[in-house]
Amino acid sequence: MIRIILIDDHAVVRTGYRRLLSAEPDFEVVGEAANASEANALVQKTQPDVALVDLSLKGSSGLEAIRSILSRQPDLRVLVLSMHDSAGHITQALKSGAHGYLTKHSEPEEVIAGIRRVVAGERVFSSDIAHLVGNDATTGNPVLHNLTPREFEVLRLLVHGESAQEIATSMHLSPKTVLNYLTLIRQKLDADNDFKLMHLAARLGMVEFGAGALA
Repeated sequence: MIRIILIDDHAVVRTGYRRLLSAEPDFEVVGEAANASEANALVQKTQPDVALVDLSLKGSSGLEAIRSILSRQPDLRVLVLSMHDSAGHITQALKSGAHGYLTKHSEPEEVIAGIRRVVAGERVFSSDIAHLVGNDATTGNPVLHNLTPREFEVLRLLVHGESAQEIATSMHLSPKTVLNYLTLIRQKLDADNDFKLMHLAARLGMVEFGAGALA
């Protein structure tokens, strides 16, 4: 049996995937978590083979959750299942330790096959993002690749519309630390103010003006 945990902050999404995966005779969904803290406890309790992880969790992000659960169980296979389909998100997920990346546009058969493939040791990407990773899935977007996963998460929250104080609360950091991260991000991306950061984020597919911020 392949033991699976679901990490997503939407209960209806977890219910849908639980029903899908439980129909497979060799799959067992052994638990669900809505945030990184619950995910850490769940991994320690259930010792799963695979974690399906959404990147947009409340509080600590899915990137933080990936790093945290892998620190507790290094042999765990992590498959991202996210609405985000930009090269930046893919790059940062891989840098955080994910073994594959599927979007939520993936067909059920692709999700099922993806789980089996990551268990077999393969690196997996859904068909709708394969063109973004090409032959080198570790590089992603060369601009955003310069950011660490923590810096990327600060940028993600900024373009989502959060203030430095709100980012600090979400990431359990001090406001001063967040401001230091923002300074480093601006230097690395050659953007001397937040307005330029927003435009760069839009150009790189992290957010679309007029369509809402990154969720």
